[in-house]
Amino acid sequence: MRVEVFTVDDMPRINEGDDLTRLILERVRLEDNDILAIASSVVAKAEGRVRNLSEITPSAEAYRISRKLDEDPRFVEAVLEESCEILIESPFILVRRPDGHVCVNAGVDRSNIEEGKIILLPRDPSASAARIRSRIYESTGRRVSVIITDTNGRAFRVGQTGLAIGTSGISSTRDWVGLRDLFGNVLTITNEAIIDEIAGFANLMMGEGDGGTPAVVIRGLSLFEDVDAFHEIIRDEHEDMILRALRRVRFG
Repeated sequence: MRVEVFTVDDMPRINEGDDLTRLILERVRLEDNDILAIASSVVAKAEGRVRNLSEITPSAEAYRISRKLDEDPRFVEAVLEESCEILIESPFILVRRPDGHVCVNAGVDRSNIEEGKIILLPRDPSASAARIRSRIYESTGRRVSVIITDTNGRAFRVGQTGLAIGTSGISSTRDWVGLRDLFGNVLTITNEAIIDEIAGFANLMMGEGDGGTPAVVIRGLSLFEDVDAFHEIIRDEHEDMILRALRRVRFG
C-alpha cells in the first residue's frame, strides 16, 4: 500500500456565503477514492456559524457557571445553547451535543476569528460533508469521501488530536471481528475507528497556527462507500460506561 497525503494550498480566508467546494476544486485536482478532510472552522464560517459576543444575552445558568470558571458569561451561554447535556461544569465545560458528539465547550471556538467573535461547529457536520461530496461529484464526476474534522482533547491523555465530527462517502469504522490475526486467532472485539485515524493525520497536516491550511487530501486508501454513516461512531449511550459514570457524579 502506498498513501499520499497533501494540503490544499493557498486557500483564502473563508467568510459567510463563500462557495467552499468551488474554492477547493480551483486548487486541487481530485481523483476517484480520494478522501477530502476539511477543518470544521471553515465549513462553519461558510455556513454563517459565527456569532458576535456582544449580541449574546447570558442566562442565569450561564452566569452561575461562568463564576466557577472565571469565564465570559456570553461565551458560556453560547456553549449552553449548542449543548443538549452538560456533563462537567468545571474546571472546564464538557457537553454532549445533539448529534451525540461529546466535547469541551460544545466546540465553540475563539481562535482563528476576529476579536469579539466566536465560531460554532456546523449545525449538522455530516449534512455539510454530504453537500460538499455531492457538489464535487456534480462538478468533476469524481467519487470522493469527505470528512469534517475538529480538534479535541482525550480522556486519560495530554494533548489534542484531530477527530471526525461529520462524514459522507466513507464508513465510520472497519469491523475486524471474525477475521484472524497473524497467529490464526479469531478476532472478537476489534472495530477500527478509521474516520478518526484519518482525521488525526489530516489535523497534523493542517496545522494549528497562522500558517495552517484547512483542507487535506488523502489518496491511496480506497475506502470510498456511497454511505452516510457517521452515527455508527457514536457509542449508544446505554452502553457508554464513561457517560453513565459522569452522569452519576453530576446527579448523584
